[in-house]
Amino acid sequence: MKRYLLLSLLVGAMTFTSCAQSKKSQTAPAKVTTEQKATPVAQKGNTIVMTTEMFRTKVIDYRTNNKEWNYLGDKPCLIDFHATWCGPCKKLGPILEELGGEYKGKMYIYKVDIDQEPELAQLFGIRSVPTMLLVPMKGQPQVVQGLLPKANLKEAIDQVLFTK
Repeated sequence: MKRYLLLSLLVGAMTFTSCAQSKKSQTAPAKVTTEQKATPVAQKGNTIVMTTEMFRTKVIDYRTNNKEWNYLGDKPCLIDFHATWCGPCKKLGPILEELGGEYKGKMYIYKVDIDQEPELAQLFGIRSVPTMLLVPMKGQPQVVQGLLPKANLKEAIDQVLFTK
């Protein structure tokens, strides 16, 4: 119960530090071809850029298993849904890089650009960014919205991903 209260407070407090998709810049995102999406993506620092195809092999294949959550990963993960035009997302990036170093070998930190991967954004009903999905090894993922201070994000990670 304490965990859910903490997450509720964090989500409520940070709602005002996120970008709504309607604030998107007038510049259209670059088109990504099927060939580009199929190629493996390199890790950028301590975070990993995730495509829809990668999500289906590393997190959950929602096209074949849409009835229950069954995480496919070998470590817990945080999935950051972000956009290049979002100010709070730009501030969150370095925090996630630091946390990626601190949790190296214990969890994955994935980044999903909602303009490049609209199918994933739609699947999770992403209406504002940043929105993060904390995915434990067992159990349901938890959603956190908005720009969180590093200490608060670390506390949420520890409570959702690493408490038994």
